[in-house]
Amino acid sequence: MKTLTIFTPTYNRSHTLERTYRSLCRQTCKDFEWLVVDDGSTDETYSLVQGWIDERAILVRYIYKENGGLYTGYNTAYANIQTELNVCIDSDDFMPDNAVELIVKTWRERGSENHVGIIGLDYYYGSNRPIGGRFPDTMTECFFLDLYTKRIHVGDSKLVMRTDLMQSVAPQVGFPGEKNFNPVYMLLQVCDDYPLLVLNENLCIVEYQEDGSMSRNIFRQYADSSRSFAKMRLLEMQLKRSTWINRVRSIIHYVSGCILAKDGEWLSKSPYKLITVAVAPLGWLLSVYTKYKACRLIP
Repeated sequence: MKTLTIFTPTYNRSHTLERTYRSLCRQTCKDFEWLVVDDGSTDETYSLVQGWIDERAILVRYIYKENGGLYTGYNTAYANIQTELNVCIDSDDFMPDNAVELIVKTWRERGSENHVGIIGLDYYYGSNRPIGGRFPDTMTECFFLDLYTKRIHVGDSKLVMRTDLMQSVAPQVGFPGEKNFNPVYMLLQVCDDYPLLVLNENLCIVEYQEDGSMSRNIFRQYADSSRSFAKMRLLEMQLKRSTWINRVRSIIHYVSGCILAKDGEWLSKSPYKLITVAVAPLGWLLSVYTKYKACRLIP
C-alpha cells in the first residue's frame, strides 16, 4: 500500500495535464499513486491518461464521472482513496521533483493522530517565489484558519491531508445547478480540530488559468452559486478557531449569499441573530455589488 494519493480533478485540460504527469514521473520517491478524476471532459483526456496507464511509469488510476464541478471531483476522490495521506494537484499545476519525498519523510518523522496533515508552499510558475511568502521559520505547526485570521500567511498553499479525516466529512453536499461550491468546506471542518505540520518547502508549482475556479470570474461564481457560498459562510462563522472579526465578515457574506439566493430564512438559520440583523444592510450592499460585478463579466 502506498502512503500518498495525488488526486487531480480535471475538465478539458488535456493540453496541461501532461505537464502534471511528467512531474510525477520525475519524483525522487515513488511512494504514491495518481488518481485522475475526469469531470466529464470532452477532449482527449481519456486516451491521454490511458496511454500513461499503459506506460506503467507510475501507478495511475482513472475515474470518469459526469460533469458536476470541482467539489464533486473531490467527493469522487475521497470515495476511492485508500492511502493514509492525499493531496490535490490541479490539472494545470505540477510538483517539483522532490515533493513526494518531502511529504512522506515529514509525515513519517513528525506526523501523528494529533495532526490533520501537512501544509507546504505553492510557488508561482516561472519564478522562485512562494505565493504569499514563506511561513515563519520558527513555526512547526499551525491551525489552517489561523493562517488567514491572524495574517500569518496570505495566499495559496498546498495541503496534504489525512484521508480518514477527510472521508469522515465527505461527501460535500451541494445544491442543484451550483457547481462552484469550494471544497475548502470540507477542509475547514477537519482543520478546526487538528493542527497542520508546517513544511516550509515548495510542494506545488502553480500557473493560474483564466477559467480557473479562483480566477477573475469570482463574482459570477458568487452569483451563480449563492446558496453554496452562503452555506460556506454559515459554517465559517461557527468554527471554533474563527475570530470575532472573521465571524462578522462571514455573517455579512452569508446575508449577501442568502439575498442572492432569495432565501427568506436567512435570519432564522443564523446562530448569531442580533449581529446578523445589525450587519444585514452591509450584506445587502454586498449582494448589489456582486450582481453588478457579475453582470459586467457576462460576455
